[in-house]
Amino acid sequence: MGEKRDLQTKRSFPVSGMSCASCAMGVEKRLGTLSGVKSAAVNFADKSVMVEFEGEIVTPLKLKQSLQEIGFDMIIEEGDAAIDKQQQEGVKQYQKLKRNTILAWLFSIPVMVISMFFMHHHYLNIPMMLLTLPVLFIFGRDFFVNGWRSVVKGSANMDTLVAMSTSIAFTFSLFNTFFPQFWLERGVEPMVYFEAATMIIAFVLLGKLLEERAKGSTTSSIKKLMGLQPKEATVIRNSEPYVVSISALVEGDIISVKPGEKIPVDGVVKEGNSFVDESMISGEPIAVEKREGDKVLAGTINQRGTFLFSATKVGGDTLLAQIIKMVKEAQGSKAPVQRIADKIAAVFVPIVIGISLLTLVLWLLIGGSGVFAKAILSAVSVLVIACPCALGLATPTALMVGIGRGAQEHILIKDATALEQMRRVNAVVLDKTGTLTEGRAIVTDWVWLTDENRELYTGLIYSIEERSEHPLASAIVHYVKESADNYGQSTQRLQIENFESITGSGVKAVYNGESYFIGNKELLKGDIGVEIVDNLTQQGKSIVQFYRDNQLKAVIALWDKIKDSSQESVSGLKRLGIEVHMLTGDNFKNASAVSQALGIKHFKASALPQDKEDYIKDLQSKGMVVAMVGDGINDSQALSRADVSIAMGKGTDIAMDVAMMTLITSDIALLPKAFDLSRRTVRLIRQNLFWAFIYNLIGIPIAAGVLYPFTGTLLNPMIAAAAMAFSSVSVVLNSLRLGRN
Repeated sequence: MGEKRDLQTKRSFPVSGMSCASCAMGVEKRLGTLSGVKSAAVNFADKSVMVEFEGEIVTPLKLKQSLQEIGFDMIIEEGDAAIDKQQQEGVKQYQKLKRNTILAWLFSIPVMVISMFFMHHHYLNIPMMLLTLPVLFIFGRDFFVNGWRSVVKGSANMDTLVAMSTSIAFTFSLFNTFFPQFWLERGVEPMVYFEAATMIIAFVLLGKLLEERAKGSTTSSIKKLMGLQPKEATVIRNSEPYVVSISALVEGDIISVKPGEKIPVDGVVKEGNSFVDESMISGEPIAVEKREGDKVLAGTINQRGTFLFSATKVGGDTLLAQIIKMVKEAQGSKAPVQRIADKIAAVFVPIVIGISLLTLVLWLLIGGSGVFAKAILSAVSVLVIACPCALGLATPTALMVGIGRGAQEHILIKDATALEQMRRVNAVVLDKTGTLTEGRAIVTDWVWLTDENRELYTGLIYSIEERSEHPLASAIVHYVKESADNYGQSTQRLQIENFESITGSGVKAVYNGESYFIGNKELLKGDIGVEIVDNLTQQGKSIVQFYRDNQLKAVIALWDKIKDSSQESVSGLKRLGIEVHMLTGDNFKNASAVSQALGIKHFKASALPQDKEDYIKDLQSKGMVVAMVGDGINDSQALSRADVSIAMGKGTDIAMDVAMMTLITSDIALLPKAFDLSRRTVRLIRQNLFWAFIYNLIGIPIAAGVLYPFTGTLLNPMIAAAAMAFSSVSVVLNSLRLGRN
């Protein structure tokens, strides 16, 4: 018999049909009870569930069928197919919500107009009822379905309260429409409240639509990461090249990579040399020279030469595949996002229902003339005035205005979690390249060690570097050309001979019989230029030396310039009491120079994506709330792991997709403004929730009849509905204040 395989599997599955935190709990509970399932954790933010299960006992299909039995569905396809299907489902659900919202308002407005201006024309009750039916049972059907699910599970949420208040208002109005005599015989006018039922649905649907628009898509970031890996590779077998799918590659395959092609899998160079753009992994803009024996990584881009390499890691073992996997797991490891309104509604709904029932019972116990009519009216008034329109709008309207205000300030906010968390942040981790620095090498120093032939030598440097493949060469060529343009001169291009690239050292050429070299040579003690080179090197700059024969004629220094706004931004964060850290894939010397220039005490150099994520986790383990600011694919793991993730707008699409917030102009000076906007928006949400409930706190006792012994009057449900509407208006008006400040 063969050896038994370990089929313990951990996979993330998209789940459709979840609309609230209680739905997420239901999914976890259902999957957790299945035999063979070790754990199930729902990430409500991206509507997925991470399941650890034994493949011998339970299959993905069985997991899917189990959720379908309780009204949910699961996408079990893998790779691009799963992402495409999830995106299609998301678009479909959004379009459905948008359609239901528009139609609900189109049907609700006539009902509201009739109830406001023709309330005593009872012959219009039937048209209002007919207009109300589709709003409740077609456009607002999901509220009743989800509300019932919550009741069955022994919990309550926003949907429960919407379903309760609208169904009571509708049922009461339906009774009054067909049996008005019941109330007339008791001296009470048979009012209807169809407008309360329809407007509740319309307002809450609008709130949900605004919330959905504010949410970003997490699946698109994973798809773009997958898109970095080519679909095919050129493999050498029996000395012949064959184009095959990367899924057919195995360890040990010899693969050919031409200029401009992406490297398909991880490996080691066997033949040839080139420069490879690894910025998507390391974050550093300067291409890395690759020679025989050097490692190459999947998804990185070959720039110049053709080379052969041996595959060492394929499929899910490549570094890029591991990044994709870790981003998924980091996103799934976050606690499910429970909106403030849902949290409050979980307590508020049972209390309101209890108060309504208590009101009914107390009135019946008190007795007296027309007690039943008074009991019913008071109980219904309690439910109507407690309707959650303002509660449903409190968060999304503040979010919408906050997002709009942020856009004006060039701050793109995608996730309410970021707004809630930013005010608690006490540590900010900044990527160096592209965040604190410009993200490209520029010439900063050009030191001549001779007074002769400078114009000729400049032309020679330009002509030689123009033919070089080294990434620093293009920066020097650009500098020479730009300098000539500034003085209205043309760039001098000379006819050089015997151009040669010396691997790992530099380039050389011959002009008029004399030999010239550009690159790096180790200077001996006493050599001219030692002090200059040492000084520039200590500043973290890359050094290029220019020689005629063996005489050093010029020293050129290049580095990734610190952004003008970085110093003030770092100081601003410190003034807010936030500890500043810096991570970079660059070497220690360059990292140290930048951190020292900006006054950053905590930094880590030569950091790969996994190192950055580990750094974030270490800070979190010390009890710190961490915000990560980055701009590259190499930052995506750390961004996903951080409590708050912020991307630079001129960085990669993947960093922006993973991040909760994006600084559109890539100006780090926006960071302190983002923290201020966070505090103001959260404060606004709390104010909105206050206004959403103040009417309930005042209105519910009045609706229950607390003033009846003193005034002899009861709160008419119509007035209760008006108070409800006014609470919604006050929430919207309060939200708009943020846009004006």
